[in-house]
Amino acid sequence: MNTQSVTLDISEKVLLAEKSDVLCFGKELRILPAVTLFELGRLSSGRAAELAGMDRVEFLLNLNRYNAF
Repeated sequence: MNTQSVTLDISEKVLLAEKSDVLCFGKELRILPAVTLFELGRLSSGRAAELAGMDRVEFLLNLNRYNAF
């Protein structure tokens, strides 16, 4: 499978405001668009899970964390 990389510059102020470190914030930045695109019907649960970096069951179980169903 071919993959593409996206790099984001995140200021320390954002990390401080979120009370997060770069690794946790990066994980969240993978999950949020996956949940949104799944909710909009633009990605299947399997593809959204792939974007989020988790398996499909884990993704579906985590949807309630984001008030998504």
